[in-house]
Amino acid sequence: MALDVIGSGFGRTGTRSLKDALEILGFGPCHHMEECFANPPQVAHWTRVAAGEPVDWETVFAGYRAQVDWPGSHVWRELAAAYPQAKVIHSHRPEDLWWDSFSGTIGTLIDRYQGLPVPPHVRAMLDAGRALVAEQTFGGRHTDKDAAIAAYRRRRDEVVAALPPGRVLVFDVTEGWGPLCAFLGVPVPDQPFPRRNSKTEFWEVLGGQPPG
Repeated sequence: MALDVIGSGFGRTGTRSLKDALEILGFGPCHHMEECFANPPQVAHWTRVAAGEPVDWETVFAGYRAQVDWPGSHVWRELAAAYPQAKVIHSHRPEDLWWDSFSGTIGTLIDRYQGLPVPPHVRAMLDAGRALVAEQTFGGRHTDKDAAIAAYRRRRDEVVAALPPGRVLVFDVTEGWGPLCAFLGVPVPDQPFPRRNSKTEFWEVLGGQPPG
């Protein structure tokens, strides 16, 4: 099974809702950070990616038809090259809304996860995530709003510049089914667009928010 859909957007751009939407549309299973927490063998792949070591994408994404969210979105260029037939969805939301969500979830987690009572494989995945997100994506400036938003904006610009228009969709999940289904060439389903992963849901997956 090869990836049919590649997500290039940062976490906290509706990626959990997009994962559910893609699975409803038949593009599942869809890889997401939650898959790494739920499947310990995934962690070794992303530890190698974080260290700059090569991996076999067919092995990393075995059984998946789509990918969204970190850690996969970190390697969108590599995945776009490895799966030239795949379409790319760049999930985004207004910059200030993204920052408020990111800083209250992933940004906080990056600095406090050592205090969480999580299994060893989840801690190892969070170690890899810190390297990929805080260090390699934000250059160690993930708590600096201006620097983080600049990186957020730069990713969108890079994706749009790198790919032909027909291959990439810049998508806000508040737009609902219409643009997504038109881009993927599938019918609009007879059910509401999913809305998932509020801040409360984010921390529930990790057993609660760590003390600050």
